[in-house]
Amino acid sequence: MATATTTGRPQEIPLLQMRGIAKAFPGVVANADVDFDVRAGEVHALLGENGAGKSTLMKILFGLQSPDRGEVLLDGSPLRVRSPRDAIAAGIGMIHQHFMLAPSLTVAENVALGLGRNPFGRVRAGEAAARVVELSERYEIDVDPAAKIWQLSVGERQRVEILKVLFRDTRLLVLDEPTAVFTTLRRMADDGRGLVFISHKLHEVLALADRITVMRDGAVTGEVLPADTTRQQLADLMVGRPVKLAPDRAEFHAGDDRLVIAGLTVVGDRRAVAVDDVSLSVRAGEVLGIAGVSGNGQREMAEVIAGLRHAQSGAVVVNDVDVSGGSPGVVRAAGLAYVPEERMRDGAIGEFAVWENLLLLDHGREPFCRRGMLQMGAVRSHAKQLVGDFAAVRVSIDTRTASLSGGNIQKLIMAREMSSAAGVLVVSQPTRGVDIGAAEYIHARLIAARDAGLAVLVISEDLDEVLALSDRVGVMLDGHLVTVLDRADCTLERLGLLMTGADEG
Repeated sequence: MATATTTGRPQEIPLLQMRGIAKAFPGVVANADVDFDVRAGEVHALLGENGAGKSTLMKILFGLQSPDRGEVLLDGSPLRVRSPRDAIAAGIGMIHQHFMLAPSLTVAENVALGLGRNPFGRVRAGEAAARVVELSERYEIDVDPAAKIWQLSVGERQRVEILKVLFRDTRLLVLDEPTAVFTTLRRMADDGRGLVFISHKLHEVLALADRITVMRDGAVTGEVLPADTTRQQLADLMVGRPVKLAPDRAEFHAGDDRLVIAGLTVVGDRRAVAVDDVSLSVRAGEVLGIAGVSGNGQREMAEVIAGLRHAQSGAVVVNDVDVSGGSPGVVRAAGLAYVPEERMRDGAIGEFAVWENLLLLDHGREPFCRRGMLQMGAVRSHAKQLVGDFAAVRVSIDTRTASLSGGNIQKLIMAREMSSAAGVLVVSQPTRGVDIGAAEYIHARLIAARDAGLAVLVISEDLDEVLALSDRVGVMLDGHLVTVLDRADCTLERLGLLMTGADEG
């Protein structure tokens, strides 16, 4: 097996070594004698579908799980990690897919949490704010120290999590599904830190990683160098079968405009203009993809379209019905379905059973409700049909939704929305945090919706996804719609330039 170097010389003692790690739960072997290491100054990607064992391995490293056997070494010395406190004290940081931030506090206050208090008992937010500015400039992390967490997009919140570990001078960092922070990660590695990069976005893995380890069914199935493999080979190795990285697409024949946005201007949660005079249309039988770095107005635009936020000016028309300023109920009645970017905050209720989440839009109408009483026979039959239709395998409709994988939760939300007979479908970040197999399926369903005549608006930070799904592509930057291009005129390189303002379209 090839030996990687990260600074021009071999690393004799890895920063981290995990040897023979084994962990089993009732009926499941999560880790089967796994060996894994990370060198100082390298980005080591860890790939695998949901359930492959990578999360359990990292939870053991961070003290959230105890191994049944095996050992962890840091700088060649045995390390006993009994809790996250031990891991943090050893210089290990972990950024979870679901962030550990206090929504009502500012960026600086979140960074300062857990770092001690001054004699008056107040969090040292002033010191943290100055340090946040310094770190933001050094690592090119665009975030306002005074912004409240609830005001930030998902991508911006992840930057705050990264600032937290940088503030603590973490030596070894685990990142679960990071979004668009590649320059930052590379600089962190160049500073001598070791990074474990968990992602399902294979082009990002190939662009960023120094080494790649793939897991399946609790075991390591391969370790490769990026130069020696391809996206297709990695996907097949992860899933154990040939995978379609791009959905089959028939030639599209667009019909009339089904979603029209005219002169839309939106003030965001931070009282600044987030969407600035944006106009676009989506036609029946097409997918319009919106690309852009997180925080450039995509979330606010989607929320206005769905009736979750009011615009300062402009119009939204759905299926020839002006729904400007209307509630979510008004927008849905006009024929729009919506899959939000934050599935567990805005798309589903974690404590509800699967059938309850599938019924959220229909609980008051026949045949599911009569004279104020739920008709459980009809409810359960409908839920079972949707679960079957959307390939949420081995999911009971009585299962607590929060216990499902991210991919299955996303499938359930899409099943609910796409069963509503809407003519317009708006989907934000359709495959964020889901595995390759689930992404393959979700992409196929979106193309099927387009082929059935729906107008589909897809908002995504994954450029491969945008290019795979879209018939036309728009780019947002600083709240503006920079351009809308035919798919044939788009490349990854050109979209990247447009997203940073280096190409004026």
